[in-house]
Amino acid sequence: MSVRVAVVGLGWAGRELWLPLLREHADFEVVAVVDADPASRAAVRESTGIAAHATVDAFTAREVDLAVVAVPNHLHVEVAGALLATGISVFVEKPVCLTSAEVDVLAMAERRGGMLLAGSAARYRGDVEALRRVLRDLGDIRHVDLGWVRSRGVPRAGGWFTQRDKAGGGALFDLGWHLVDTLAFLLGPANFTQVIGVTSDDFVNVGTWRAAWRQDQPATDAADVEDTARGFLVRDDGVSVSLRACWASHEARDVSSIHVEGSAGAAALRCTFGFSPNREPESVLTVTREGVTNRLAVPTERIGIEYTRQLDCLAAMLADTGTRGRALAEARPIVRMIENFYASAGSARARRTVPAYQ
Repeated sequence: MSVRVAVVGLGWAGRELWLPLLREHADFEVVAVVDADPASRAAVRESTGIAAHATVDAFTAREVDLAVVAVPNHLHVEVAGALLATGISVFVEKPVCLTSAEVDVLAMAERRGGMLLAGSAARYRGDVEALRRVLRDLGDIRHVDLGWVRSRGVPRAGGWFTQRDKAGGGALFDLGWHLVDTLAFLLGPANFTQVIGVTSDDFVNVGTWRAAWRQDQPATDAADVEDTARGFLVRDDGVSVSLRACWASHEARDVSSIHVEGSAGAAALRCTFGFSPNREPESVLTVTREGVTNRLAVPTERIGIEYTRQLDCLAAMLADTGTRGRALAEARPIVRMIENFYASAGSARARRTVPAYQ
């Protein structure tokens, strides 16, 4: 029996990604869409015949089993919490929420209603799974370098992605969450006992650095988030982590990289997460031991297949009562790390503004 789904939010992700993928998947039947914009609702209704609503209170758990929430970050808790309270389960993509307090709100809503599921697609990539399989041969893991560095990839200035009150932050929330979630997939979840971070905004308000492939239109409102976040973290299992998330840089391509150092060897994956066409030509996975580097085979996959793989697993996760609570248990240490990262970055920025001599 198909899972009856409502897609909530008809921005790029909801309209171009989740709606077509769900409609094509045998496990799901899209029975409703929700968006505040009448034109967006009308376009989907006319092209698909799917019922379109202005608010999520237009249906109940009798008509909808799962809501895929694709609204701006600051609305995740409001929308997901309301749906969970009615008994409708919710799938929300990163970031699940923006603060530790919001984790608590969602935890209470989940305890009383539907199940919360969370997505971060990178862990469903074949090259990431290939890296995971070689980690057992690296001995005790000591350090991981995580990077997602775009060449020119700043979202449209003035849109919600670049407004702190709506997005929570910039590249750290947008790209960094994926990196840290992937780390948890590779090594297992952990808390971070030490977090040091710095941010910069050299590119975010300069139009020539925006992501042309996103087809965003220029805007006049200034962005107030970072385009680059660089940090050093320590997990409670003793593994140190270097983190670099950049919407723009002086690199030629958009590159995602994971380098894992262990007592018996090191492994490195170089690829490109996401949909940018300015990507690495292929994924490269290598293992180095005692000065000798060997390249390992990784699958060649179509761009975006990781999102389909999420859906392949989603119905089974929804049917498994053991899934309840897992999404928030995994999100909580990421949210806390991001809070501490921005606190560290704010402290560093404040110190830079103090005159050298009084």
